[in-house]
Amino acid sequence: MQSNVLTVTSAKSATKGGGLKKTADLLERLMNGIFTLCGFIAVAFVLIITIFLIVSGIPAIKEIGVLEFLFGTVWASTASEPSYGILPFILTSVYGTLGAIIIGVPVGLLCAVFLAEMSGGKLSAAVRGAVDLMSGIPSVVYGLVGMIIVVPAVRETFGLPDGANLFSAVVVLAVMILPSVISVSETAIKAVPKEYREASLALGATKTETVFKVTVPAAKSGILASAVLGIGRAIGEAMAVMMVSGNVANMPKLFGSVRFLTTAIASEMSYSSGLQRQALFSVALALFAFIMIINVILNIAVKRKKD
Repeated sequence: MQSNVLTVTSAKSATKGGGLKKTADLLERLMNGIFTLCGFIAVAFVLIITIFLIVSGIPAIKEIGVLEFLFGTVWASTASEPSYGILPFILTSVYGTLGAIIIGVPVGLLCAVFLAEMSGGKLSAAVRGAVDLMSGIPSVVYGLVGMIIVVPAVRETFGLPDGANLFSAVVVLAVMILPSVISVSETAIKAVPKEYREASLALGATKTETVFKVTVPAAKSGILASAVLGIGRAIGEAMAVMMVSGNVANMPKLFGSVRFLTTAIASEMSYSSGLQRQALFSVALALFAFIMIINVILNIAVKRKKD
C-alpha cells in the first residue's frame, strides 16, 4: 500500500515538473520572439527613414543637378533666380564637427581618467553628478547660454563686430559632446583589468605613466567609440548652433557667420514650398548620407583597433 502511494506521488511530481518545464519553455520562446521583433522594428525604422529620404530628396537633386547641388557655393532659395548649392553647409558641418572633436575629446578623456583613476569619494561623486546633469540639459539651453555668454565673449576677445560665428559654434558643440565622451571613456577605462595596472606599477612605473602608457592604450577601442558618439551628437545638432553661428549661408570662416546642414533645414522648412522644400529634403538626404559614411568609417576603425 505504501509503495502504491509513493508511486502515485512520484507520478504527480513528475507531471507537475513536466508542466513547469513546458511553461518555462513557452515563456522562453515568447521572450525570444519579442526580442527578435524589437530587433526587426529597429531595422525597419532605419529602412523607412532611408527610403523616405531617398524618395523625397532625389527629385530635387535631379532637377538642380548633382554637381551644382553638392559643389555649388551659393544658397539663395528665395531669390528671383534661386540657387541651391550646399557646399558651404557641408564644409561648415565638417569644420564645426572636427573642431568640436579636437577640443571636446581630449577634455572629456582627461576628465574620464580623473573619474576612473585619480579621484575618489565626494569629489568624484560631485563631478560624475555634474556630467550626468550635462547630458540631460536640452540643446536649446546650451544655445541660450552660448548666445548670452560665449558669443559676447568671442566678440570682445577677438574684437569682432559680431561674435555669432563658426568659432562660437565649435565651443558650444565641444561642451555638448562632453557627457558622451566622458561616460563612455570612463566605462572603457574601468573595464581594463586591474592586473595591467599592477604589472606596470610592479615594474616601477608611476601612476601617471601607468594611466597613459598602459590603461588608456588598453581602452582605446572604447575611447574611439566615445569619439563616434561625440561626432554623431555634434553633426546632428541644430538648435544650439543656430543660435550661436549667425545662420548665414556663407563659405566657412573661423570668425564668420555660417550655416550648418542641420540649421539649413530647420531655418527654412516652416515657410518652404515647391522646389525649395524638395531641396531641403535633399539637404536632409545629404546629411543622412554624410552621417552614415562617417559612422561606417569610424566603426571600421574601431573594429580594427579591437582586432
